[in-house]
Amino acid sequence: MTHHKSGFVNIVGNPNVGKSTLMNALVGERLSIITSKAQTTRHRIMGIVNGDDFQIVYSDTPGVLKPNYKLQEQMLEFSQGALVDADILLYVTDVQDTPDKNADFLQKVKKIAHSSKIKVFVVVNKIDLTTPETLDSLVNYWQRELPEATIFPISAKEKFGIDQLFQAILEMLPECPPFFDKDQLTDKPARFFVDEIIREKILLNYDKEIPYSTEVEVETFKDEQPSAQHPRGLIRIEAVIYVERDSQKGIIIGHQGTALKKVGSAARKDIEAFFDKPVFLQLFVKVDKDWRSSTARLRHYGYDLS
Repeated sequence: MTHHKSGFVNIVGNPNVGKSTLMNALVGERLSIITSKAQTTRHRIMGIVNGDDFQIVYSDTPGVLKPNYKLQEQMLEFSQGALVDADILLYVTDVQDTPDKNADFLQKVKKIAHSSKIKVFVVVNKIDLTTPETLDSLVNYWQRELPEATIFPISAKEKFGIDQLFQAILEMLPECPPFFDKDQLTDKPARFFVDEIIREKILLNYDKEIPYSTEVEVETFKDEQPSAQHPRGLIRIEAVIYVERDSQKGIIIGHQGTALKKVGSAARKDIEAFFDKPVFLQLFVKVDKDWRSSTARLRHYGYDLS
């Protein structure tokens, strides 16, 4: 009988070090938001990779930060929770990261590496942006900081070092039956990825606090059967972009609706690529005052606050 391996591989680290890019590279699918802005990931997002004799359940988490409101408190909870329910922990840093940033969180990672059954890998990302000498210095630094960990220099964006990291993960997985169906890619429903794609376009098209004050909610998602007009079928989606203030609503919509149309057009193209069929997308903008600081509203939007 062939032995089967399964395990949970959790990805943690400071904001903007490339955790989501790494997750997508390891899974081979675009599941997590990728932008140059920090705090783009708000939830724990699982990506599942299956082989005949293995199943790897990756978990992308929000960047570690000092919270200023309830939403960020929940984001930090997601990251801290990932420290205790993993078989393998990927602590992601990069060549531009400040090593002692969020020292309290790093101390918890050190404790896990020293005393836990959880295997810790330090992933030094974005090595395409540095020199060999600087990289050697960084690897030496992390070997001193986390002597029990294995160091992996990679470039998630350029896919350099991903195969070696994947093989190391595969070797360290415990023998275990699969946790999910073998054809399952993620633990999130289709609507979640529509939310995320729209939110990514908001992050890319607006500045300052606007993207961080928005939440997206899909109100209707109808997957219609193929027809003469749409041989591959059609997905009809109505989604609401919530903001915290009336002034933000005006900015999201833009002059004569041009800004909202730009977001909708870009999101529709990515949603069509994600589901591989035509999409009819309607976006609306509403005000939900101070939703980021409301426990009730955060629960409504799917943040599991204790």
